[in-house]
This record gives sequence, structure tokens and C-alpha cells, in this order.
Amino acid sequence: MDEFTNCKHCGKQHALQRRELFELAAAVGVAGAAGSVLAAPAAGKGKTNMTQQTYGQAPVVGCRRVAENAPGAKARVYFSRRIDAQSLLALYDKINEGIYGHIAIKLHTGEKHGPNILPRELVKAFQATIPDSTIVETNTLYQGDRYTTEQHLETLKVNGWTFCPVDIMDAKGTVNLPVRGGKHFKEVSMGGSIVNYDSMIVLTHFKGHAMGGFGGSMKNIAIGCADGRIGKQQVHAVSDVNLPWDQWPAKEKLMETMSESAKAVIDHFGKHIVYINVLRRMSVDCDCAGTTAAEPTIPDIGILASTDLLAIDQASCDLVYNSKSNKDLVERIESRRGLHQLEYMRELKMGSDRYALIEI
Repeated sequence: MDEFTNCKHCGKQHALQRRELFELAAAVGVAGAAGSVLAAPAAGKGKTNMTQQTYGQAPVVGCRRVAENAPGAKARVYFSRRIDAQSLLALYDKINEGIYGHIAIKLHTGEKHGPNILPRELVKAFQATIPDSTIVETNTLYQGDRYTTEQHLETLKVNGWTFCPVDIMDAKGTVNLPVRGGKHFKEVSMGGSIVNYDSMIVLTHFKGHAMGGFGGSMKNIAIGCADGRIGKQQVHAVSDVNLPWDQWPAKEKLMETMSESAKAVIDHFGKHIVYINVLRRMSVDCDCAGTTAAEPTIPDIGILASTDLLAIDQASCDLVYNSKSNKDLVERIESRRGLHQLEYMRELKMGSDRYALIEI
């Protein structure tokens, strides 16, 4: 017999099967509990007991976590608790089969002196092992340190992104990439030089975000590849960029427009795009906040890597919900309806509906 619950994200009633109720109760019960993050479902000989789960998931699930030996198709998300170059390279080695040719490394390089951006030495050690690779970025919609190409180039120098080529992809024009199956867009305007790359590595600092709730791999390419004047305005669905930010469309609509923009990117690269999320210094604010970003209150968690966009962002959220001292980041995610990213990515078939978390 089904039971019903009111969803605090969409306000609608959803029927829950008893197993799902158990899983939801487990999620609430273990959120923030030490040692519960990586515990897998209990497994018997030759089969998996899918009812005895000792881990939790975020309250909105686009991709459900299962045991590594669970039958059926599933995405693989590789995980290391250590945040260093050796771990980053070991994780990348698990997912890089489809990466070839001229390679874009999509990175959020941040505003000047941003305290939470990925460490330059970590990225430098990683990029040095990727032949014919270039860090790629686009200019911003807001007027800050990266609004024009000239300002952006100066900010890159200040922040130390000088050890390899950096391509500001919209510096010399834009290109429209189609959105297949979207309800908001048929195409999105991207930095023009995105079409010059054969493959893309999405290297993401996972953190909170003022409007998106959280910024994972999806947001990194959705907004980060859209050009600074047309594409970013499309994605934010704002008619007048001079309006105060609290009057811009947000919440569920923003999660959907971001997802559709990201879908244009992943459809463009096909099997030649991979994702790495670094769960380190996770402020409730994005790296676009620069020195004004709030100090992180949640402990560092580790690095994740996958070939599946939905799975890696779901796994990142699940680890956050199972972490200690997660109140501030969880409040930011939920107050902005950020978890709707996961629901809508699943609706657009932007990844698997099940994943296994594999620690290395």
C-alpha cells in the first residue's frame, strides 16, 4: 500500500512505496552522521539486499545510488577522500577513455584573489599530464573582474592561471549549439571557439551558489560555456540585466534553463566529455563572489570523477547531505530549489538513473 508525502520542493503530493519510505528515513537519519558516507547496501552471496541501506541520499533524487555489484546498468562514480594531484590523476585515469585530440579543460578560474578557487598547483599538475589541453572560460554577464576579455585576461594573471594556454571562448565570437528535447530553448549561444575542441574535461569546484543553490559539473558547463552577452542572458532567462538580482527568474526555472544549456554542450561532445567534482572549501557562495564569498562551514569531502553528468552531481549532493556541519550549504541548496537540477537532468535523459560510488 502506498503512503503519500508533501514534497517541500514542488508542493505536490507524491506516492512513496514502502522501500522508498525506508530509504528516505535512512537519508534523514544518517545525514551528518560520521562514517556513514560510503557505507554500501548490505550484500549477500551472489545478490544484493536492496532494502538494508546504511547511507542516505539528498531528498530529491534524479539518480539513485546502488551497490557496485547490484544487477543492471548503472553509472560509475569514482571517489577519493584525498584531495591532491595524485588522487586527481588516479581518478581521471578511470574515466578518460573517450578523451582525445585537442582538449578543453573547463575550469571556473574565479574573480581576483578568490579564496576558494581550486588550487593552482593542483590544476597545474593535472593539466601538465593532458597533451594538447587548454583551460577554457567565457566572459561574465555581470560587471566584475571578468566582464570584458581585457579584464578577464588581467584576472587570469592575478589568480595565477599562467602555466598553460587559457582560451576565453567568446573573445572572438559566438556559436549556437542545439538543445535537443528542451522546453525552454531550441539552441543556446556559446563561446565561439568551443567547436575547436575534440574533447572536454569538466573540472569543477563543487560549492554553493547564490541563485543555483549549488554549482556542480552541470552549472560549470551550462553557464561557464555560454557566452557572456547572449548565452548567459538566455540561461538566466532575464529580459533586462539591469534589474536587481532578486528580480531575475530563479528557482525551478533557472535549474531547467541551466540544464538545457548544459545538454547542448554534452550533446555536442557526445562520448568525449568527462566530469570531475572537487568537494573542497565549499562556501555557500560561488567563486564568482570573489573575496566576498562566505567562509565554508562544511568540511572538505574529496574528489569525484565520472563519465555521467547526472550521476556525479547527484553523488556530490548525496555526500554533502551525509556530511557533518552541512546545515549552511544544505539551506542554500534547498532555499534556491537547487535539487531540481537533478530532477530535470533526469527528465532530459542527461545521465543514468542509478549510480555506484566506488572509492579508490
